[in-house]
Amino acid sequence: MDLVPALQEPLKKVLGPATAKVMAEHLGLHTVGDLLHHYPRRYEERGQLTHLADLPMDEHVTVVAQVADARLHTFASAKAPRGKGQRLEVTITDGSGRLQLVFFGNGVHKPHKELLPGTRAMFAGKVSVFNRRLQLAHPAYELLHGDGGESVETWAGALIPLYPATAKLESWKIGKAVQTVLPSAQEALDPLPDSLREGRGLVTLPEALLKIHRPHTKADIADARARLKWDEAFVLQVALARRRHADAQLPAVPRSPRPDGILTAFDDRLPFTLTEGQQKVSREIFDDLATAHPMHRLLQGEVGSGKTLVALRAMLAVVDAGGQAALLAPTEVLAQQHHRSVTEMMGELAEAGLLGGAEHATKVVLLTGSMGTAARRQALLDLATGEAGLVIGTHALIEDKVQFHDLGLVVVDEQHRFGVEQRDALRGKGKQPPHLLVMTATPIPRTVAMTVFGDLETSVLDQLPAGRSPIASHVVPAADKPHFLARAWERVREEAENGHQAYVVCPRIGDEEDDPGRARKKSPEDEAEKRPPLAVLEVADQLGRGPLKGLKVEVLHGRMHPDDKDAVMRRFAAGETDVLVATTVIEVGVNVPNATVMVIMDADRFGVSQLHQLRGRVGRGSAPGLCLLVSEMPEASAARQRLNAVASTLDGFELSRIDLEQRREGDVLGQAQSGARTSLRVLAVIEDEEIIAEARGEAAAVVAADPELEHLPALRTALDALLDEEREQYLDKG
Repeated sequence: MDLVPALQEPLKKVLGPATAKVMAEHLGLHTVGDLLHHYPRRYEERGQLTHLADLPMDEHVTVVAQVADARLHTFASAKAPRGKGQRLEVTITDGSGRLQLVFFGNGVHKPHKELLPGTRAMFAGKVSVFNRRLQLAHPAYELLHGDGGESVETWAGALIPLYPATAKLESWKIGKAVQTVLPSAQEALDPLPDSLREGRGLVTLPEALLKIHRPHTKADIADARARLKWDEAFVLQVALARRRHADAQLPAVPRSPRPDGILTAFDDRLPFTLTEGQQKVSREIFDDLATAHPMHRLLQGEVGSGKTLVALRAMLAVVDAGGQAALLAPTEVLAQQHHRSVTEMMGELAEAGLLGGAEHATKVVLLTGSMGTAARRQALLDLATGEAGLVIGTHALIEDKVQFHDLGLVVVDEQHRFGVEQRDALRGKGKQPPHLLVMTATPIPRTVAMTVFGDLETSVLDQLPAGRSPIASHVVPAADKPHFLARAWERVREEAENGHQAYVVCPRIGDEEDDPGRARKKSPEDEAEKRPPLAVLEVADQLGRGPLKGLKVEVLHGRMHPDDKDAVMRRFAAGETDVLVATTVIEVGVNVPNATVMVIMDADRFGVSQLHQLRGRVGRGSAPGLCLLVSEMPEASAARQRLNAVASTLDGFELSRIDLEQRREGDVLGQAQSGARTSLRVLAVIEDEEIIAEARGEAAAVVAADPELEHLPALRTALDALLDEEREQYLDKG
């Protein structure tokens, strides 16, 4: 069913090609419906009309008056020493008194042309005093043509919507465009089932659109927002519920481990016992794997809670059952790290076909984009023949050329780095849909899990394995107390002298100047050299020649050749390097138990969850971990408060909530997850937890009763629009 024609009307037909082009290019608005759903971000109260005779000081007023006089003055100033500065003084009167308006600089040209003596207009601004006379500086104004007494009152008393705007399209122009299309709101199809809307006392969609764009009172805005939040929550939850429903109809090969197979052999060689949490989550996963429908499970775990081990046991269970398992990692460094740790954990069980390979052994292959041709050809052959039971790789696994003998399980690490479509492409490589396990070490508040990962069942690992050491975290105020930074380097040296190792993390690489395509715009602070060098290459050089002289310092960053990266990580893991100066390529998955201290330079440039991830690279062995967050930001700044929050707790779920509240949901999990989140305009996933939870329940009931939404055509239409938006997002990402 098509969208309502009135709302589907292209804006160029309604507003003209020029305005429509700017709206499409700068705001992504193409149709009348798009514009109606471009909501105001806030509202301004003009204040009631005021007579010039009784203007209050320091208040926002709106007056209607006639221009009595307008004079342009030229003067010399610091900015315009040759007398080129301009000031426009306009005197207005309403019969009860007179008031001066003043415009400076570039702002004089338009009013100079428009505010001619005799012109009548409305003026809005804040009253101030200059040279003992009342004035309005740079007031907003709207010219009045003809009588229009009613429009004066309406304009003055209304709540004026302020829209998300751009330099090319001011808020008031968007407001005028909305005014043009607003009558079409009456034809908006209501996606909410009547029973749900009436049961919750929500206004209709046409009424909500009218009230959000043209409210008479603050209660109108509240009514509209309550209704529109429900729309967003409900339509998104229906999309997720339908996806869960469709997945539940798919067939899958049940995969149960043999009692004496590779999984048992692997468990027997583990030098420790699984935590209670690992055992519980493993049971949930094995129960899912044994069913004839594909598993769709999200495994969240605190940094270092042993997710990789749980995932590996699931992969081995599938190999036992005659299938293959693939682990998809977001970066080559992480894919190589996983490959190294999996082969180490498995020992001779990973050496099928080699001398010394165990009885139940399989082959574990690595597949990345930068592999040599011969190694790549062999890896592809091992996958196609079924020789390799396990494959670990990057996006290269998704390519058409990659064929599996019998893909039974896909494990996606750090799901938020991949789009839904990318994980679907890999799932399409099985003879029947493979089981899916998604892992993330970014703790996700419950509402985000429901909103973003709503098509997955969730398992949580919140217990750290025995023997893990606590991590102490401290903020190092480098600007206020430079001796603290000197002490930080002493601590690094002490750890190294005790046989331990350290990470130093920097926000950038440092060779941007050599590469014009990557040149970074320097801030005035950088120019004045008020900040420490924040780049990996500079910091490594300075440390090697200064406070850490004599220690073995190496660098690691994303633009190194993969073989070089791997070699650096191997030396660090083997204890041959004392200090690794790196970018965030070490953020996830890197496991060096001997590393005990991390110094994060310019820590305020990283997000809360990212800092938590980075910190999780230390304290992975028996020695206590130390994380030092270096910042030049002043004590009272929001950035320092954020760092204090990270230093004060090791609870990733608490931190993810703080992160979400501070940064909003748009970038908490990266942009690649799904277009669905970009459709959240009024719904806030932390504040609106209750609405999301209720919408999920309502959506599940609706989909269970009518999976194809045959009896709810308007909901179906809204859903199609949302999914089209998702698909466009995906295509835009390339």
